[in-house]
Amino acid sequence: MKGILGRKVGMTEVFTTDGKLIPVTVIEVPSNVVTQIKTVEKDGYNAIQLGAFDKKEKSSNNPEKGHVKKANTSPKRFLKEIRGVDTSSYTLGQVLEADVFKNGDTVDVTGTSKGKGFQGVIKRWNQSRGPETHGSTYHRRVGSLGTMRPMRVLKGKKLPGHMGNETITIQNLMIVDVDMENKCILVSGNVPGAKNSFVFIREAIKGSKYTEPVELISYDEKEEVKEDVSENKTEVVEEVKEEVKEEETTESTETETTSEEVSE
Repeated sequence: MKGILGRKVGMTEVFTTDGKLIPVTVIEVPSNVVTQIKTVEKDGYNAIQLGAFDKKEKSSNNPEKGHVKKANTSPKRFLKEIRGVDTSSYTLGQVLEADVFKNGDTVDVTGTSKGKGFQGVIKRWNQSRGPETHGSTYHRRVGSLGTMRPMRVLKGKKLPGHMGNETITIQNLMIVDVDMENKCILVSGNVPGAKNSFVFIREAIKGSKYTEPVELISYDEKEEVKEDVSENKTEVVEEVKEEVKEEETTESTETETTSEEVSE
């Protein structure tokens, strides 16, 4: 099991060389630091803790400072534990980059969904509204709350309440591109959370772990296409000019012959 911490930047779209358009989510992935290593002997299970995005010293308390001091790093805003890893391949204070994943990897992305506040049953659970006319007093209310016999509301009843702001995992997303220069990862499809919210990328736990990577159109290839098009345009223009010159010469010779015939 491998993973990395990042921050959702937003969504965009990319084109493949075979003409397909893929909607992707851009995830900023800074340097992740291994802030803690847990073992079966000491903690009962194997796990590592990653930290990302530096936090100001004055905004951190003493426990936070002492926790990351062992890893010889600064306090972090985002800490996450990854279980089921081989702890022997990690060291305390080790730095992980976005290249832990490669193009074509299948991952699960976990984030906190957008909070929508207190909502009614129509928006929260997609229930139908009541009649709007003929003196009806039932419009957007909950309706019947249950049977008569238990004399109580059954557990799990869909009622108004706080909507959103929940931890959600989207499974089996494909890594479209890993940009080490800009420190970001492009993931196919959408990812839970608002812009600039923290997300956790980990290896997929269901389905295939790897898919066939796609080849994206790069900026250099676009320039080459433009150059080819410009060259083709110049060639076409030159051919048209030559055809026009040939037509003018033929017309001039025809006029000369007709003038000679008239003079005779």
